[in-house]
Amino acid sequence: MAGMTVGRAAARWSRTTFTESAYLSTGAAIGVAATAALTGPLSVLLSLSVTAVLPVPFANATVRLTRRLTDLQRTRHRIFFGVRLAPFPPDSAVTGPRDGWRRPLGTRLISRPVWRQIGCHLLSCLICVAGFLLALLLWVTGFVLVTLPLTVWVLPVRPVPGLHPQAPAAVLSGSAAGLACLLAASWVTRGAAALDVRSAKALLQPSGADQLAVLGRRVEELAASRSAAVQASDQERRRIERDLHDGAQQSLVSLAMNLGLIRMSLPEGTPDSLREAVRTAHDDAKRALTELRDLVRGLHPAVLDELGLDAALSGIAARSPVPVTLRIDLPHRPPKPVEAIAYFVVSEALTNVAKHAEARRVVVSVEHGDPHRLSIAVTDDGRGGAVTGGGGLSGLRHRVGTVDGTMRIDSPVGGPTVLSVELPCAS
Repeated sequence: MAGMTVGRAAARWSRTTFTESAYLSTGAAIGVAATAALTGPLSVLLSLSVTAVLPVPFANATVRLTRRLTDLQRTRHRIFFGVRLAPFPPDSAVTGPRDGWRRPLGTRLISRPVWRQIGCHLLSCLICVAGFLLALLLWVTGFVLVTLPLTVWVLPVRPVPGLHPQAPAAVLSGSAAGLACLLAASWVTRGAAALDVRSAKALLQPSGADQLAVLGRRVEELAASRSAAVQASDQERRRIERDLHDGAQQSLVSLAMNLGLIRMSLPEGTPDSLREAVRTAHDDAKRALTELRDLVRGLHPAVLDELGLDAALSGIAARSPVPVTLRIDLPHRPPKPVEAIAYFVVSEALTNVAKHAEARRVVVSVEHGDPHRLSIAVTDDGRGGAVTGGGGLSGLRHRVGTVDGTMRIDSPVGGPTVLSVELPCAS
């Protein structure tokens, strides 16, 4: 059993050593080729760095060559050890966009990932060449010394100068030294391979700073994209509101007026069924007009664009079945998307109060003393116990979150209920 264990360990040791030796030999070949290939473009680039345009083609060539060598090194690590190195992010995600002729040179060559890759290729050349040559020297020396008894005692060759067959202690000592050289060769091979893998992991994949830069840039892009989406949505609502106001609403007004005139102009003796049909059509037209106006107001109230948030909130308060006290301080007009969200927050809050709170009075406070923030507070003296996960409040939270706003609800059982909203405004 012990013999089988030793045999398996020896087989595994020899297989691992062979893999590491092949890894170092291929690394040495790639490293020498990379050093020779990169030295030329880098030397020309440094010598022409005082000019404005001439370095650009050499910079581009260096970057392309560096990337090809990096791909080759990644394949090498994956084949020999199964190490999969994370790819670098696009240059623009780390350094940002550039303009003009500086883009190829500034965005690519001056980026930290490119120089890290170049440094890794040069370092890999040093590690692999030195490790491979030292290991090869130890392998050859160890093999010669281990086979020394065969050379001195068995083979019909001239004895080694200074070493006599009658000195077995010296021969055996040489064999022991050979075994030590073979073990040292294995350790050197393994150490050089491990050092090269570690350097590749440190230099051929993104660092923490690169990943943070990429994440920061993605956050900026997502914030800009979301801001553009919010503005586009607000503009689309405005367009739909204008189309409905100028089109369908005017047609319904005309229809209701005509039906009203017909209703009043019916002569005596008109059948009751006809009078009832005209009356029903007139009432339906007026009801459809009312619903359409509510729909238009819910999309985007025209008064918000024409007179601002103060006048729009005054209109909401006037239509509320619960008495509303307005406290508005708007020395600065907020951005239009923020105005629209503030309007809908107050509108939805007052609707919820009228439906569920059983309140006798509501106080709406809107402050914009800080030009970077719009504060809204809706307080009612109702029965409290508002569920923050409800449909209306959940929709409000989502709407507020589209501009990175915050919403907080304090609604103990028995009241009062306070809805607080903070909306950031562009400086």
